[in-house]
Amino acid sequence: MTANEDQEMELEALRSIYEGDECFKEISSVSFQFRIGALEDKNAFILDLTWPEMYPETAPQISLDAFFNNRISAETKQLILSKLEEQVEANLGTAMMYTLFEWAKENQESLMENHKPVVTAVTSSSDATSATSTAKKREKKEHLTKSQKRKIISKTDNKGELPRGWNWIDVIKHVSENYLNNTIFEVPHTMPYLTIFTFLVAAEQNGRKRR
Repeated sequence: MTANEDQEMELEALRSIYEGDECFKEISSVSFQFRIGALEDKNAFILDLTWPEMYPETAPQISLDAFFNNRISAETKQLILSKLEEQVEANLGTAMMYTLFEWAKENQESLMENHKPVVTAVTSSSDATSATSTAKKREKKEHLTKSQKRKIISKTDNKGELPRGWNWIDVIKHVSENYLNNTIFEVPHTMPYLTIFTFLVAAEQNGRKRR
């Protein structure tokens, strides 16, 4: 009997044994999934098994890469695989799918004894919305009006840079409006900055005398 004939016979046996069993899934004629434990069982896991061409004379490929197993730590997965490999070695050369499935079911508790669910950090939608909103507010705050842009451009030099002290007039205006109480002065924009500063100091002193 060839390996392929062995596979055909075992496949028919598996279909008969697990007909209607939601734990068993035939992916293809040489690839299968089997869930150990109920869906709501925190210690449940899914086995993926594939027959190579010369199975059962050669070992089946076994993995725990199903998405269902993502919460299982790498250490626990390695333990399950190593224990299953021992069973494979003991049954090499014979149909062993049923044996492996049933052995895993019977030993589920010990295989998952040290299982601690892996918690994956997930960014909630509310956090993402908040971050987006903050970014938009920052972007809006830094946006200049066309009028502001024209004023800045008109003050740039031939290199496109703003001259030193380009906004001093605004600063001086703020100081004069907030600190020179009861004193009204007009500060010419053409006045040199040092002269303006001296002018404001004198104005402040004059204001204090009036008070």
